[in-house]
Amino acid sequence: MKFGTKLIHNGNEIDKHTGALSVPIYQASTYHQTDIDKTQDYDYSRSGNPTRRVLEETIAKLEGGDRGYAFASGMAAISSVLSVFSSGDHLIVCEDVYGGTYRIVNNFFSRFKVDITFLDATNVDAVRRGIKKNTKAIFLETPSNPLLKITDLKEVIKTAKEQGLLVIMDNTFMSPYLQRPIELGADIVIHSATKFIGGHSDVIGGLVVVKGEELAKSVYNIQNGFGAILGPQDSWLILRGIKTLKVRMDHQQNNAHRLAEWLANHHKIAKVYYPGLPEHPGSRIHLSQADGSGAVLSFKTIDDETARRFMKNVHLAAVAVSLGGVETIVSYPVKMSHASMPKANRERLGITDDLIRISVGLEEFDDLIQDFDCALL
Repeated sequence: MKFGTKLIHNGNEIDKHTGALSVPIYQASTYHQTDIDKTQDYDYSRSGNPTRRVLEETIAKLEGGDRGYAFASGMAAISSVLSVFSSGDHLIVCEDVYGGTYRIVNNFFSRFKVDITFLDATNVDAVRRGIKKNTKAIFLETPSNPLLKITDLKEVIKTAKEQGLLVIMDNTFMSPYLQRPIELGADIVIHSATKFIGGHSDVIGGLVVVKGEELAKSVYNIQNGFGAILGPQDSWLILRGIKTLKVRMDHQQNNAHRLAEWLANHHKIAKVYYPGLPEHPGSRIHLSQADGSGAVLSFKTIDDETARRFMKNVHLAAVAVSLGGVETIVSYPVKMSHASMPKANRERLGITDDLIRISVGLEEFDDLIQDFDCALL
């Protein structure tokens, strides 16, 4: 089946007990045990819930992994995956990673003596040079947040496998519709399901897909132990959102591509970051490993004042910290997603006061352009 069909027909769409086309919300904390000497599928909802399991099985199938796990947020998912590692382990992390990931690595895991090296993952030679004897994994985002830098997944994964390292990929920007890193050899894929997978700015959740049963057991033990699970109501909302992922992203991606071209020719715009533009660094690599350019782009205005004026005057877009909803959302990274990153680090990476990130929604394109044009005056 093609991906759009698989979103609707993946073996988890019909309730096994009633035939309902909407999976029930099992709002239960505990379950009757018919025989105390025998194990059963469910005993306590921290360890497993029927609604959550349907979501977990669905995302595993969409990503091509062996097991899926649903967490209370994207950061709960990231933190739980990083908890697989031990004191003394070394991880390589792409330097322009999401600000929340940067914060948890530096403020939390560093206390437990997990050694982290941030480096430019778009430079495969730099990744190779960064590997140490105690390196255990490489953590990637591509396109990255917020400058949409492109990492050659095939080359980095090849390097990782030669050294016996795990590859962890935050695939939030692309979703499994546009990019499936496990098919390229990655071991773990993470999503903030709050974003494109949920798609309606009405639920917080995180998803993890794992390749390999042994690694999957490690992630499950952490999920069960920490208890940072996704509740049944939120699991149901994300399952509902998944069904329209393709149609939403097709329209959003089309809008994003047209908007990127329009911005690239605007006299108040200094630079546009979008892998769908041929001049974007890594564009050819991205399109060789993904099925589209996505619905997120960033741009720099001609000066800081223009950026601030745009954020104040834009009307059709929400000014917010998230992305992936049906509405267009504009974000100011230096004050929002990357506020926790030291200013010197932000500036070195190009995350400056003139930078704006856009998650393009489902509005009519002509209306968006008119609004953006007025906001840039």
